[in-house]
Parts: sequence; C-alpha cells; structure tokens
Amino acid sequence: DAEQFRRVLINLLDNALEATEAPGAVRVDAASRGGNLEIRIADSGRGIPPEARQKLFLPYYSTKGRGTGLGLAIVHRIVQDHHGTIRVEDNAPRGSVFVIELPQAALA
Repeated sequence: DAEQFRRVLINLLDNALEATEAPGAVRVDAASRGGNLEIRIADSGRGIPPEARQKLFLPYYSTKGRGTGLGLAIVHRIVQDHHGTIRVEDNAPRGSVFVIELPQAALA
C-alpha cells in the first residue's frame, strides 16, 4: 500500500529532522540486498539511548516531551504488514539510523 508506506517515510523523516539541529544532516539511502529492499534513514541528531530502543516501537512510548507516542508504533505495524522489519542503530559518531528491510518479492 503506497499510501501507508508514504506515511512510514514521512514519520521517520519528520522524526529525523526534529532530532537534528543545524548544521546537521539527514540522509536517505535505498539499496537491494539479498532479495530485500533496504531503506536507511540516518540523522546526525541527539541519538536514542540504548535503554529506549527496546520500547521505541511500543504504543504510547515517546522520548519526546510532546505527541502521543503512536508514530513509531504505527510505522512498525505498517512495515510488518508489508512483511518487513524495522530496527534502529547508532549513526557514528552521533545520531540514529532507522533501517527498514522489505522482501522484494512482496513489492511486485
């Protein structure tokens, strides 16, 4: 569903932009890897503490002072509905990288 996936990308890009102060950067990469489409959204923002990563995709959990805490839970559900996975990694030397992997066979 292209509209749902657009929502995924908008949510992740909005979060990355919000976490990144000038003169930081947000980068989006996509590549085919082992039968999967891999999309990486990286920022040079404040990063995500290790203890928050386990809860990041749970409903109503947020590291921000505002919002409902539903954005990443919805992103996670949409990615799973497309038979994919999403994870967060460190972006050395600072920031975060959200990595989405989708089976290319499901995209055809």
